[in-house]
Amino acid sequence: MSLKATVIGTVFIDCKGFARDIYIPTGRNLGSIRFVHGGVGRNVAENLARMGVPTRFVSSVDATGLGQEVIERLRRTNADTQYVGAAEREGMGMWLAVLDHAGDLAGSISQMPDLGTMERIVAEHGDTIVRESSHLLLELDLNATISKRVLELAEKHGKPVYGIPGNLEVVLGHPELMRSLSCFICNHVEAERLLGVPVHELDEAAQKEAMLAYLQRSGLRSLVVTLGADGSVYASADTGEFGRQTVFPVNVQDTSGAGDAFFSGAAMGLMRGLPLRDAVVCGTKVAGWTIESPENNCERLGELLAQDEAIRALLPDSV
Repeated sequence: MSLKATVIGTVFIDCKGFARDIYIPTGRNLGSIRFVHGGVGRNVAENLARMGVPTRFVSSVDATGLGQEVIERLRRTNADTQYVGAAEREGMGMWLAVLDHAGDLAGSISQMPDLGTMERIVAEHGDTIVRESSHLLLELDLNATISKRVLELAEKHGKPVYGIPGNLEVVLGHPELMRSLSCFICNHVEAERLLGVPVHELDEAAQKEAMLAYLQRSGLRSLVVTLGADGSVYASADTGEFGRQTVFPVNVQDTSGAGDAFFSGAAMGLMRGLPLRDAVVCGTKVAGWTIESPENNCERLGELLAQDEAIRALLPDSV
């Protein structure tokens, strides 16, 4: 089957405050404020589409001009929005974020959308959506009903699923979901909650032991943990491989979209047949370009992929 990725996840509108000087949590901070399109699922869908991956997005937006604006932006990247439903209220979430003078996240508050519209779409059209997909990219912390149904359909149709967390509520409450995933990608804070150890503080031997042990007991096939400026570590249950990927130099503007971007790039590599160790190179590159962008997505992503020597060496026939 030809490549056709389906992303199932949320849409958010992000309100981001950028501190001009050193951020003082209890004080008044001068800076700038921007509203941008966000949401884990939406960010991933736009990233994949900009990388030339045929992408379908399953989600919900508000039945307002702003909701239509979200859909139109995705359509301009050639993403399929057939299964993005319009809700009368709370079809989209909101994220309030404060970034310090270095562009790093200093604090945030999330308001989740009402997932009823998305749940109905999955219930009514899920079988068709999954059957027509080559790969699924699932924001796991939607609700247990959506995640379980998507994973059941993926198993029925033999489709690989790559998982990304939201707030870990569903993942921690239903650890059995992990055994249905081909790969799960999270940051070191989330990994500590899953593995029970501070992955970022361990030496490489201890990281390998902790990650492979988690793969064995959870049934998950592969795990990638991002470590911020320290890069990422990855492990595969199928091969027993463990490795580390360093970051590439970047000029930081906004780090808040980096995790979604890393996931997007790594998933793109896996979908195009790369082994895990090479897929994380793609993830690292995409995250770096996104960090240099003032939005949650890098609008030059396709162009930068095509120009990058490392990516061209890994994917000579795809960029």
